[in-house]
Amino acid sequence: MGRKGEGQWATGNREPLNDVERLKQDDDGLNVRQRIIDQYSKEGFDSIHPDDLRGRFRWWGLYTQRTAGATGDVEEVEDSHFMMRVRIPGGRLTSDQLRTIAGISQRYGRDFADVTDRSNVQFHWIRIEDVPAIWEQLEAVGLQTAEACGDVPRTTIGCPLAGVDARELIDASPFIDEIERRFVGDPRFSNLPRKYKTSISGCADHCAEHEINDIAFIGVRHGDGRVGFDLWVGGGLGPAPRMAQRLGVFVPPERVVEVWLGVTSVFRDHGFRGTRNSNRFKFLVGEVGPERIREILETEYLETPLEDGPEAIPSASAQRDHIGIVEQSDGRVYVGAAPRAGRSSGPELERVAELADEYGSGRIRLTTQQKIVILDVEPDRAEALADKLEAMDLQVRPSELRRGAMACTGIEFCKIAVTETKGRTDRLIREIEQRIPEFDQPIRIHMNGCPNSCARVQLADIGLLGSLVPGPDGERVPGYQVLVGGHLGPDAEFGRRPKGVRVPSDRLEDYIEGVLRRFLDTREPDEPFHVWSARADPDWLQLSDPALV
Repeated sequence: MGRKGEGQWATGNREPLNDVERLKQDDDGLNVRQRIIDQYSKEGFDSIHPDDLRGRFRWWGLYTQRTAGATGDVEEVEDSHFMMRVRIPGGRLTSDQLRTIAGISQRYGRDFADVTDRSNVQFHWIRIEDVPAIWEQLEAVGLQTAEACGDVPRTTIGCPLAGVDARELIDASPFIDEIERRFVGDPRFSNLPRKYKTSISGCADHCAEHEINDIAFIGVRHGDGRVGFDLWVGGGLGPAPRMAQRLGVFVPPERVVEVWLGVTSVFRDHGFRGTRNSNRFKFLVGEVGPERIREILETEYLETPLEDGPEAIPSASAQRDHIGIVEQSDGRVYVGAAPRAGRSSGPELERVAELADEYGSGRIRLTTQQKIVILDVEPDRAEALADKLEAMDLQVRPSELRRGAMACTGIEFCKIAVTETKGRTDRLIREIEQRIPEFDQPIRIHMNGCPNSCARVQLADIGLLGSLVPGPDGERVPGYQVLVGGHLGPDAEFGRRPKGVRVPSDRLEDYIEGVLRRFLDTREPDEPFHVWSARADPDWLQLSDPALV
């Protein structure tokens, strides 16, 4: 199955075809933990072997960050501090866990604690000397960094309101828990061809975004009334984005873990291990098709075939973020708030933990849209909680602009980014809120510092992809390529690039203001931005301004 000579284990080809495959074969990435504890944390940054530093450290959620202000190749801008990613399955936290995260941020990470679009938290400014102590503190409250990065099953995401939302079809929490318990740290799956992302959810809004994960189980009701899951495979973003495809099967709850194990084994054994740019599961699925993936799964990895099943009804929700004050299934409410494009801090998260205890039951959730939710609030206390969150600039009643904003780490810390993102997104949104205070239509503006789409730039109404663009005097300056019309749900599409639009960073507010005003002036009644942008005259997206093209 697949390409000849692409390093597929199922064909007996285990010869390493690139440097990453070699270092994985030489020593499992999981084994670097003990070297960090016994050697590197004691001898310091300069003692770290390059294969561990730029390879195996990822298996424990560690990447070197960018030296402030540095330019050049990735290794030339590498700082001696680390980004550390905390694995938070399903985005579920207790107040004690969040306090621990906040404390680590304050003690070891210069107060940075960013919420990611896979419901994790990322620290920055971490020293190798402090890593064992951080692990000890995280693990004492049931958290870890194991396989938060690397060629492994990444954090299993789900709806953060699983078991709580009154509209959900099925609570996926037990399946997430079992997969995390059984397979994180399992050497059978610590050497996959590339990173592998799992989504399991019964959310009515499809907030776990099954369309763009390597493997996704989305709640569905069978024609005979049974509730189970529709199985999708092969989704992913980056420079070559692909929408996931259905296998056409119905997965009953009792078979979810078995099927996850089977599909993951298909990827491990049949996935391409040659050129790193084509090693994701999406390329295998795209080449051989979902029908062949199902055949291999059922004949080689499952004891019994799966039955055909119905497709999950696409969600038409414009926002999948769980923002606001919303009723739970038990009559209480949850309160969801929007940080500044995922940017948070130790003191801020510590205060959120306090509020979760004061107004709820101490349960907090992080969403796949970089948002924060406090559960189990009595309805008559929700407005008071919302006021306290908003006093911290965690907006429960955000503008549509703030609500739909997302950003990746950007050049502030990321070695491959070429533009700022977090602060730039915040400034952009605040300025447009001032310029167009009447703007009240759902709009998702995502900003990415490089083509890897960590902030899902291809799925935004307006995606801003960091690049160096021609300035007014012909020199190359920081700016953004523009994508418009990306969306999931019915007729899902990736954003398209208006021909020739490249916006210098210092003109970004002017450009976004112009596009949004044109949208308000020319849209049909109830027409969403992605539909409008598909029919927009090219001039509407370029604004006929030579300085912006």
